[in-house]
Amino acid sequence: MATKRFLLAAALTATVLAAPVVEERQNCGGSWAQCGGIGFTGATCCTSGNTCVKQNDYYSQCLPGSQTTTTSPTTTSRTSSTSTPTTVKTTSTTSGRTTTTTGSPTTTSKPTGTASGTVSYSGNPFSGVQMWANNYYASEVLNLAVPSLSGALAAKASAVAKVPSFQWLDTASKVPTVMADTLADIRAANKAGANPPYAGLFVVYDLPDRDCAAAASNGEYSIANGGVANYKAYIDAIRAQLVAYSDLRILLIIEPDSLANLVTNMNVAKCSGAHDAYLECVDYAVKQLNLPNVAMYLDAGHAGWLGWSANLQPAATLFANVYTKAGKPAALRGLATNVANYNGWNLTSAPSYTQGNSNYDEIHYVQAIAPLLSAAGWNAHFVTDTGRAGKQPTGQAAWGDWCNVKGTGFGMRPTANTGLELEDAFVWIKPGGECDGTSDTSAARYDYHCGLADALQPAPEAGTWFQAYFEQLLTNANPAF
Repeated sequence: MATKRFLLAAALTATVLAAPVVEERQNCGGSWAQCGGIGFTGATCCTSGNTCVKQNDYYSQCLPGSQTTTTSPTTTSRTSSTSTPTTVKTTSTTSGRTTTTTGSPTTTSKPTGTASGTVSYSGNPFSGVQMWANNYYASEVLNLAVPSLSGALAAKASAVAKVPSFQWLDTASKVPTVMADTLADIRAANKAGANPPYAGLFVVYDLPDRDCAAAASNGEYSIANGGVANYKAYIDAIRAQLVAYSDLRILLIIEPDSLANLVTNMNVAKCSGAHDAYLECVDYAVKQLNLPNVAMYLDAGHAGWLGWSANLQPAATLFANVYTKAGKPAALRGLATNVANYNGWNLTSAPSYTQGNSNYDEIHYVQAIAPLLSAAGWNAHFVTDTGRAGKQPTGQAAWGDWCNVKGTGFGMRPTANTGLELEDAFVWIKPGGECDGTSDTSAARYDYHCGLADALQPAPEAGTWFQAYFEQLLTNANPAF
């Protein structure tokens, strides 16, 4: 992302500028500090060795890697987005693959080559393919995390860059850029002889009035301002990419924190107001993206959200109704659980904060809701996010605490070998190291969960790089790197 350049009139002399510049540099932010954004009143510069890079309209961050002090830009950008260095050059190796990319991962690209027919599958869509370790996350790890580490920890961090993870299409602008770039990379790797072939991993995440029960990751569209129509155009653009790359298997998570809110948070005005729009948009998405090379999983919260006995049946009814109303799309494979959360998969004992819920881990939740879905006409399968579930129990004071929780670690690596027929795969959906939300109480998108005692602080804006959190995940990883 380019930093804004300020032009100084030639008439200003060095003498006039000297004092203010020295004073400003003394107050500039260090590595990872905030340096700009809507409502921010602090210094808009960074200390030597850092660059102020805009992450979204609400947050600019001092990132290591430059010897100049730079002020934050003011051009329109995304809200809950993924941070990357201004210039990215990464080399990552996964299952014998080596890929090098140069330039910003949001540079517009065109499809590389053409589809050589349409692929399809039967059964578990994670079988017979390799999950793709994308350069976008690898660039964050290699360019943001690793330079701040040394020795064994740096080597372990480099290994994280090789782990397959999902890419979040959290703004429409990422579809013709980030998504297209990644699909082109995958096609090139497959044509070069990848065996088994690689599959693309993406999260569809741009509902109008998104994340209705929280403030940390509000999106770019509002229902009151044409959000439903904008969302459908966003889905149409994703469909165009899926069709253009019909030779690739593509696995999608559909709208985290959307339908689950319709089960439990109708007392929240924003959620009750979004109810109809959420259902209309999700219905449109699963119909439009119902293609032979695609598998979709609706987000289904986690054991500590919908796994309670009072929530299981309403949740199953809602999910089954979405599936049935959409015409039972063949590509709508099932549900995704534990997205961006911390729950263990199959624990030997229940953590104290799960008291009162017999479904204290994700396998219990999956096995509890699956029969209810079957009874409603949907033999759903599941994927579970294990990316931040390695340390059990976590440091959560309450099960509902979700923001940058202390005492967490990277978890089981992505695999289709789950040991349970219902469970298609363990996956990394939330990129570990990207922040859940800011702890700055004055920020426009501050959520009180991010200021709780069990949340690691100070924390930057949602989606931006959080070095201290990455290091916590790395140190507590289980299995270890």
